[in-house]
Amino acid sequence: MTALIDGKARAAEIDRKVAALAATYGPPTLAVVLVGDDPASAVYVANKVRRCGEVGITSIERRLPADASEQDVVATVAALNADDAVDGILVQMPLPSHIDANRVIGTIDPGKDVDGLTAVNAGRLLLGRPYLVACTPQGIVDLARGAATLEGANAVVIGRSILVGKPVGLLLQAENATVTMAHSRTRDLPGLCRGADVVVAAIGRAHFVRGDWIKSGATVIDVGINRVPAPERGEGRTRLVGDVAFDEAGHAGAITPVPGGVGPMTIAYLLVNTLTAAAARRGLAPPSI
Repeated sequence: MTALIDGKARAAEIDRKVAALAATYGPPTLAVVLVGDDPASAVYVANKVRRCGEVGITSIERRLPADASEQDVVATVAALNADDAVDGILVQMPLPSHIDANRVIGTIDPGKDVDGLTAVNAGRLLLGRPYLVACTPQGIVDLARGAATLEGANAVVIGRSILVGKPVGLLLQAENATVTMAHSRTRDLPGLCRGADVVVAAIGRAHFVRGDWIKSGATVIDVGINRVPAPERGEGRTRLVGDVAFDEAGHAGAITPVPGGVGPMTIAYLLVNTLTAAAARRGLAPPSI
C-alpha cells in the first residue's frame, strides 16, 4: 500500500524546532518585498507572515505599486540590506514584467538571501559548501530522505529550472544518490523513470507523469501545483493537481499529495533559512533542524 508523505506534519515539526531556537537567538526578522497586487502573491505573503508569527520570527513588509520602477525595487532592497535589524530578505515572485527579476535578486545581500537565489548562494551549493539554499529544494529532499534511503539510490529529477530542478539534483547528489536530470525532451522519459528508486516531478504540467512510469515501491515527490477544471464542484470551479497522475500511482512505495506535500515545506525552510541567517549575523552556530 502506498504511503502518503505528509508535508504538513513534517513542516509543523520543523516549525516547532524553529520556534524553540528562535527564542534562544532572539527574534529574527524577515522582510518581504511585494510589488503589485497579484492575488496569489498576496496569499503567499499572508501565509508566510502567519507562519513567521507562529514561530516567533518578526516579519515586515515593503509593498510597492505595480508601476514601481525597477530602480524603486532595487532601492528598497538596498535599504533592507543596510538595515541591521533585518536578518532575511525575500522578494516575492513574480515581479511585474517591466522589472528584471535577475537584477533585483542580484542586489540582495547574500547573507540575507533566504530564498537562496543569489549567484553567491547558488555557487556555494554547486561547490558543495551550501549556506542558504533555495527553500523548495530543501523541502523536497527532506521529504525524500524521510521516505527512502537516498544513499546509492537511482533518482530521476524531471525539470531543470534554477528554482527547483537543478538545486534538487545537487542536494540529492550530496545525499550520495545517483541523479539523472531529465526534462520534457528527454528520450524515452517513461523508460528512464521506470528504473528510478526516487522520482521528483517538477515540470509544471498537470498529470504529466503517468502511473506506468513509476516503478513499484518507488518514492515519488510531486512538486507540481496545477489548477485544472473541476466541473464536479460546480460551474467554473477548479482544483489543484500535481505533475503526477496520483490516482494511477497506487503501486508507489510513497508519494506526496497535492496539495499538502511539498508546499508547506517551502515556508518551513524559509523559516529555517531566516533563522540560519540570523544566527550567522549574531556570530552563533547554525541551527540544527
